[in-house]
Amino acid sequence: MKDTKRLAEWIKQSRFTVVLTGAGMSTESGLPDFRSKSGWWKNYDPTTIATVDAMETNYPLFHDFYCMRLKTLEGCSPHQGHYILADWEKKGLVQSVATQNVDGFHKAAGSSNVYELHGSLQSIRCSLCGGLSGVKDFLEKEACRSCGGRLRPGVVLFGEMLPQDAWNSALRDIERADLVLVIGTSMQVYPANQLPSMTKGKTALINYEVQGGGSGFDMVIKGKAGKVLAETDQII
Repeated sequence: MKDTKRLAEWIKQSRFTVVLTGAGMSTESGLPDFRSKSGWWKNYDPTTIATVDAMETNYPLFHDFYCMRLKTLEGCSPHQGHYILADWEKKGLVQSVATQNVDGFHKAAGSSNVYELHGSLQSIRCSLCGGLSGVKDFLEKEACRSCGGRLRPGVVLFGEMLPQDAWNSALRDIERADLVLVIGTSMQVYPANQLPSMTKGKTALINYEVQGGGSGFDMVIKGKAGKVLAETDQII
């Protein structure tokens, strides 16, 4: 409670707060961590499937993997932490959310200023012409209606660049922030793990597992995102 009280004060004092979220924010909604190996997928390394090469040379496996991820998404929804961040935005306590997650839960919860650094699972496009399509078409293995190309989710695959608009917007906000609140990420994924160091403001980390003592952060709170955010919200 002592840490959340201090965090609540920082949030109230900050004129510009940016939130950066990772996989730990989504696992509390019931989504498995992308890197966890369970069930049928324990025989595969997702980092070898979520690639441009796999899409081009083994589309059936690539397609099965992303169908599984989309179907998993159907049974999950935003948790209280997502709704608290959206409420803080409405109250002017949070200016933007940059996320490594591709589930769309921040937008679904009502956050409007969201930068999806790794894209979105539900944004389906053609791998050849870039034309937009629907989730249903992808699940049913339909071809692009414009050029006949293979459909793919609008996520960043290994070996691809991050969407520059989202990255530039997140970097711009973080550079001017008084407070950067990092939630549910071990900060292992490059280049998003570089973002907190780009601010001149204070930095706070909320994560269930804290590696290396959370070095580099001004405040570290060990715990589940939803619970910590709810405690902080009550104090605010």
